[in-house]
Amino acid sequence: MNAYTPKTLTRPQASAHPEAPAHPEVPTWPEEFASRYRAAGWWRGETFGQMLRERAADHPDRVAIVDPAGPAPRRWSYAELDDRADRLAAGLLARGIAKGDKVVVQLPNIAEFFETVFALFRIGALPVFALPAHRETEIRYFCTFTEAAAYVIPQELGGFDYRGLAAKLVDEVPTLRHVFVADGDPGPFEALSDVTAEPAAITDPPAPSDLAFLQLSGGSTGVPKLIPRTHDDYLYSVRGSNDICGVDEDSVYLVALPAGHNFPLSSPGSLGALYAGARVVLCPRPGPEAAFPLIEAEGVTLTGLVPPLALLWTDAAPTTPYDLGSLEVLLVGGAKFSEEAARRVKPALGCTLQQVFGMAEGLVNYTRLDDDTETIVTTQGRPISPDDEIRVVDDEDNDVPTGGTGHLLTRGPYTIRGYWKAPEHNARSFTADGFYRTGDVVRRTGTGHLVVEGRAKDQINRGGEKIAAEEVENHLLAHPSVHDANVVAEPDPYLGERTCAYVILRADAEPLKPVAVKKFVRERGLASYKVPDRVEFVTAFPQTGVGKISKKDLRAASARTPASATPSPSAPSSCSSPSSPAPSA
Repeated sequence: MNAYTPKTLTRPQASAHPEAPAHPEVPTWPEEFASRYRAAGWWRGETFGQMLRERAADHPDRVAIVDPAGPAPRRWSYAELDDRADRLAAGLLARGIAKGDKVVVQLPNIAEFFETVFALFRIGALPVFALPAHRETEIRYFCTFTEAAAYVIPQELGGFDYRGLAAKLVDEVPTLRHVFVADGDPGPFEALSDVTAEPAAITDPPAPSDLAFLQLSGGSTGVPKLIPRTHDDYLYSVRGSNDICGVDEDSVYLVALPAGHNFPLSSPGSLGALYAGARVVLCPRPGPEAAFPLIEAEGVTLTGLVPPLALLWTDAAPTTPYDLGSLEVLLVGGAKFSEEAARRVKPALGCTLQQVFGMAEGLVNYTRLDDDTETIVTTQGRPISPDDEIRVVDDEDNDVPTGGTGHLLTRGPYTIRGYWKAPEHNARSFTADGFYRTGDVVRRTGTGHLVVEGRAKDQINRGGEKIAAEEVENHLLAHPSVHDANVVAEPDPYLGERTCAYVILRADAEPLKPVAVKKFVRERGLASYKVPDRVEFVTAFPQTGVGKISKKDLRAASARTPASATPSPSAPSSCSSPSSPAPSA
């Protein structure tokens, strides 16, 4: 019998719960907003530990986690996951890891990820979600900046031994007292499986308004900023996502992207599936060669991908020997999914496309399952909540009319009011009245759907003419020989900036010359100043750890490369190309 007995708040009591515990490093919601969100039922006084406890009580024998990796695939029931979290929580407490401590979690898509984070949720310690692709610079920063007490790693992944990295950090970060290795040989550290104890009552469990974890921002400059999320606000985004995406106890969610990333966690993600009492299937690699067999074997009903992977899946699906008929919904997000690419999904995969546009800082938009086809392929959806406030403004922060293009600002019940311990960033990223400056350029339709025109920094100023990179990319993707395309600015001594289009051809395509690509775009009726000044054919795009295209690296490669040369932008661990299907797990 589980001994954990959290503070239970009934629904009537939840509105009386004090909202602003002592988080001096975190800007919080003003009480007038917090009271409104509680009164509306968005914040219900739940914690992640309570959520898992309730699901385990409701259906203990139902499968919660399927981990097919390794010599012995595992299927953990809700009762087993709940018990494992209890035992690991007790072991962590016995080792001095307590409420408020930070623990950097850098695990791939394995069952221990969920055992670890729910154990930390139980005791009120804060996971800091690092991606498996992060290396010494990023991990040292996370451990130092958060004063992390522990670091949880695999033995190795993709030929990289995380124990060597951990050994350096232990010598350099004075607060880092423990390294736990989740699988394989722990070497000089402690195996996670040994960090267990008999469950005991937790005397000071977290409150719903406490911080639950720290996520990483998706910013492209320097090391990521840290995003503080509370139990109440994040659970609301999970519940709201479930309602919109039709997730229930019969759903089967495939975690194809790195498990610690915001998109596969909550949109609706693994946490959405667990909230509904559904099944979570872990995919060790996101390419079709690993995912398609799991879709058939487990009857996967929905999953989420970033656009480069969605393109690979739609290319591979027509010739796969695996039955993908169970797949009902493919969510695509993390970056703008172009209209031409979006139109490929249903014919290739036979499922409904659901576009997702959001950010780890909060706001999430979805196209709805009953939206018409044109809305699904041409917009990035509407916000989750009636209390999501949206402003689209010009460069002087004046609101633009409906249909006008401008900078997206937002605030709401699951959008943070500031980064963790980052007053200098907060002054730039948030308005005085609490709106978050997303950095996205959008327009809002009469139905309230948002159309993402790009990132503010992706706009190219060619001699005073403004060019949206995504518009040009959409025309390039219409070419039958083009697999993927990205357009970036490069310096020009006369125009200031000009356009460079990086193009990946389909695996079976005949060779193309740049002039043919330019001719194709011009003949589609694009203004002459929008036709790419330079076209370079590459076999791969550089990517971030979660598999999104790194335009920052493309811009850097373009700036370094003379117009007569062909750049070779490096991909840190994976590529968006027909021959390199999988972003870093």
